Amino acid sequence: MSKKRRNFSAQFKLETVLEGLRGEKSVAQICRERDITESLYYKWRDAFMERAADIFADQRGPQRDEQAERIAELERLAGKQALEIEILKKAGSLLESMRERNGR
Repeated sequence: MSKKRRNFSAQFKLETVLEGLRGEKSVAQICRERDITESLYYKWRDAFMERAADIFADQRGPQRDEQAERIAELERLAGKQALEIEILKKAGSLLESMRERNGR
């Protein structure tokens, strides 16, 4: 007869890992109380520790990416406008020289 696989909620896993990290009870005691194996606890703990740093690292990441994109877009716009101004200046000077030649 096969065992039915149990599904644990993320909240249950978090509470279990945090209880173990606090150190108020032994891991063996926590596992007995929650009816899980120690290997499962350590698997959850390792996953938690591996991903915990990402919580703080990602806080500014997307915002900085958006700011960098915005800055790049504004720089492209400023470059385009500078080019247009330069073209208009040259066109204006050409028109001025043509007027002078025509005597107007």
